[in-house]
Amino acid sequence: MADATKIRLIISDVDGVWTDGKIIYAGERNEIKEFNVRDGLGAKLAQKAGITIVLLTSRRSHALERRARELGIRELHQGATNKLEAAERIALQHQVSFDEILYAGDDLPDLAPMSRAAISAAPSDAAPEVRTLATWKLASAGGGGAFRELVERLLRERGDWDALVREFLSGRPDAASI
Repeated sequence: MADATKIRLIISDVDGVWTDGKIIYAGERNEIKEFNVRDGLGAKLAQKAGITIVLLTSRRSHALERRARELGIRELHQGATNKLEAAERIALQHQVSFDEILYAGDDLPDLAPMSRAAISAAPSDAAPEVRTLATWKLASAGGGGAFRELVERLLRERGDWDALVREFLSGRPDAASI
C-alpha cells in the first residue's frame, strides 16, 4: 500500500479529470471549458496542506490558464506530447522522486506516468485500462469532483483532513478564489 504521507506533489491531467473531457468551440478562436468549484476547493486544500499541484495536458487552453491562475497553481504544462517525459522533468525540477508523486489521469497517454507514481488516481469514467492501473479508482467522474475526491482521500490518509474541517467549522478558513 502506498504511503500518502510521502506525497509532496500532485501531477494531474486536465481534460477528463478536471473537466468532463468535452471541448466546446465558440467560433474559430474561443474554447469553453467547464470546471467544478469543488475541484477548486480541493486544490486550495491541497496547497494549504503543503502539497504542490502541477497540471499537465497535451492540449493548450486559455480557459485553463485562467483557472490555474485563479487557483494559484503556478505550474501548468500544456502541449505535452509525452506525459512520462514531462512528468520526469517535473519531478527533477521539484527534486522529488516518483515515490512522492500522486498522478491523476483518465486516458491512455496517462498510463506511463501513472505506472511510475506512488499513487495514481482515475475518475469513474476513465478508460478501462487506466481504471485497472489506478491505485485509487474514484467514484466521481471527470469534471464531477474527481480532483476534489482524490485530494480529500489523500488528506484523510495523511491525517490532515480533520484539522482543515475544524477551520471551516470555526469560520476561519481561507477559501478565496475557488
